Amino acid sequence: MIATCLDTTGGLIALPDENSALVTERRTGRIMRVAVGEEPVEVATVPVDGSGDGGLHDVVLSPTYNEDRLLYAYITTPSDNRVVRIAAGDVPKDVLTGIPRGATGNSGALEFVSPTELAVLTGNAGDPAAADNPSSLSGKLLSLPLPAPGAPAAPTVTLSGLGEAGDVCRDPNGSLWVTDRTVLEDRLQRVSMDGAVASGPAWTWPDKPGVAGCAAAPDGLAVSLTGGKAVAVLSIDPGTGAVTAAPTVTLEDRYGMLRGASAGPDGLLWVSTVNKSGNEPGPNDDRVIRIQFPAGGGGFD
Repeated sequence: MIATCLDTTGGLIALPDENSALVTERRTGRIMRVAVGEEPVEVATVPVDGSGDGGLHDVVLSPTYNEDRLLYAYITTPSDNRVVRIAAGDVPKDVLTGIPRGATGNSGALEFVSPTELAVLTGNAGDPAAADNPSSLSGKLLSLPLPAPGAPAAPTVTLSGLGEAGDVCRDPNGSLWVTDRTVLEDRLQRVSMDGAVASGPAWTWPDKPGVAGCAAAPDGLAVSLTGGKAVAVLSIDPGTGAVTAAPTVTLEDRYGMLRGASAGPDGLLWVSTVNKSGNEPGPNDDRVIRIQFPAGGGGFD
């Protein structure tokens, strides 16, 4: 156990020092640094609308984080969902605005694919039709070039037709993996390094366990499950990117509802809970846990 007594969490990202991570509190807008043997420390607070399922959904490190300490976050405001840049001691700066918000379906996620390009996963804001509408930013995986100071960002659509956003993560081979939740099923989809989208999901869960955060290794993937209260581990063929076997499940019912997932530079898996968003929070919720990558996921030890 790394941290306890947090408010319900959103995104989670391991830090380069192998000993700490940043976790967001979705409803409060706080970004907390959590570390082994230390009390959580507030790094920044972002103004958000945490009503419904809105709030501070994800945070990622700038590709040059060791030099500039910049963070990028996906947030809900009273009028929209948006991407902002956060610098120490400064107010958040808008990077992409106008992502539709709704009563539900406001979650989103971020992942850098290069030093100048950000992948932005948006939820469908409770409107499945908008996810298929090319003029809407809802229910999409967007490619967002980082703008020059003062210049507007112009995203392009990589993947559309998405439901409630789970997460987007990049594997060491350069492929992106996307989790989302639809009315019919939960899904895992793959986008290759050259931007090609696979013809259909890599895996689906008709029982809808609530796929959420993902963390990738060269030949395996860990997906946190909110309703399933577990981590699903999938073996991935490093050559074809295909899922080679049905997922194995670990940590089932051990920590409750899981949301965030991040692979540390030392190969350990960080996960966070969202039990305070459910009906049965425990006395130590919400929490951040660090474990060995579960067996059954190819290269996980």
